[in-house]
Amino acid sequence: MSMFKRIMILFFITVPMFSFGQEMTVEQSFLQQSIEQMIIREMARGESREMKEVALEYIGSAIERGNTSDEIRSSLEYLAMEGVANITRENGRVTNNHPSIRVQAASYLGMFGTPEARDILVRMVLLDEEPMVITQAIVSLTTIGLNEDGQTTGAIIWMVERYNRLNPDNVLALAAIEAFERFAEVDGFIDPAAVSLVMRIAEGPYAFSVRERARHSLNILRGYAFVSN
Repeated sequence: MSMFKRIMILFFITVPMFSFGQEMTVEQSFLQQSIEQMIIREMARGESREMKEVALEYIGSAIERGNTSDEIRSSLEYLAMEGVANITRENGRVTNNHPSIRVQAASYLGMFGTPEARDILVRMVLLDEEPMVITQAIVSLTTIGLNEDGQTTGAIIWMVERYNRLNPDNVLALAAIEAFERFAEVDGFIDPAAVSLVMRIAEGPYAFSVRERARHSLNILRGYAFVSN
């Protein structure tokens, strides 16, 4: 019997015993959490997409209960890099490129709110090739609101500039605008490179609504001092 199957059996035997009996002790609660984290880790590293989706469901449940442990974050980091840094190939073809998995992982990382989660999301912005993944990573970075040494805005500026040259993306541009406003509000200043990017978005080529949003953002951002480089 595989280790994963043994863990699953232990989980389904132990959890009901804890859940339907008297109130759990600290030791029982710790054991249940440890078993859950082991299952999540094994599922996150499983071969099938369906297994990873179940892992994400368990992660979401764990976060809702306040479990933002390093073990949960580590599993999220693995899923966030699935098909990008953690690559599996078969006959030369990548078999684990699942953008929807990475999108959900990015969303949950935004709920952590920690510097470690921020660092993973910045890596996603810089390394991923899927606009929907990058956009969710930026949204989550906006939620966290950490921009130490301008690292977060720098990554966003670099990626949006890249898409500006190759294939402008309306949703990605909107996410960047909202991120810049959030960081300006938190930090009290704004990177002049971010303002320059918003100006270029306002000029196009983007949808009219995106250009209008950029112009509105310029009115907001001009109220902040420039950060000195």
